[in-house]
Amino acid sequence: MERISLTAFFPAYNDQHTIECIVRTVADEMRKVTDDFEVLVVDDGSKDETGAILDRLTSELPFLRVIHHERNLGYGAALITGFGNAKKDLIFYTDGDGQYDVRELHNLLAQLAPNIDLVNGYKVKRADAWYRIWIGAFYRRLMRRVFCLSIRDVDCDFRLFRRHVFESISLESRSGVICVEMAKKFEQAGFRMVEIPVSHYPRMHGRSEFFRVRHLVFTFKGLLKIWWTLVIARRLPVWTSIAAKKY
Repeated sequence: MERISLTAFFPAYNDQHTIECIVRTVADEMRKVTDDFEVLVVDDGSKDETGAILDRLTSELPFLRVIHHERNLGYGAALITGFGNAKKDLIFYTDGDGQYDVRELHNLLAQLAPNIDLVNGYKVKRADAWYRIWIGAFYRRLMRRVFCLSIRDVDCDFRLFRRHVFESISLESRSGVICVEMAKKFEQAGFRMVEIPVSHYPRMHGRSEFFRVRHLVFTFKGLLKIWWTLVIARRLPVWTSIAAKKY
């Protein structure tokens, strides 16, 4: 097996009940495959004890780096900060709320063949309330259709990338819309992807920010912006050329 250089990255917001266990568990799992690793956490302006817990852990764990946003900038902003500060050749990320099992990192690594740029998880069964399951399924189908995506589960945040992916594309979305932006830009850049099933667990602490009205409005505006930029604007020259030939 080739030598692995690996960053495990977690965006965190009000995850005081889960973040320490996640950091320690992922470190134990990475030690099984490499000694060249780091854990990076971006605390996106948490209002609970998340920041204090992470500061305590940095004094105990030499492999841990923590970046604090002074205020909550949004999920996309946290991802952009993390991807931009990861130092290793491979980047694994998932959320800090404990709804995914970081021990399944090994399943991602097993699929990262030399000709593969990224491995993306898809939820086998979503462990959420029925209305969130229904809305999530509708959202995934809609995004695939509107953005012409081949990815199976655009909002499954359990992914492994080669770092060169982020040297080839730039990300702009500051909200959860960044997942759609990533998927579209990956496909447009021609990156080779493998998808594998991953487990999804109930949220034991806190609640999702997604269903708040302000967040939904912000998300819709973000989707509209990237739809125009990544889909419509790229078609305009083609449509203009066809119209010119026709007339």
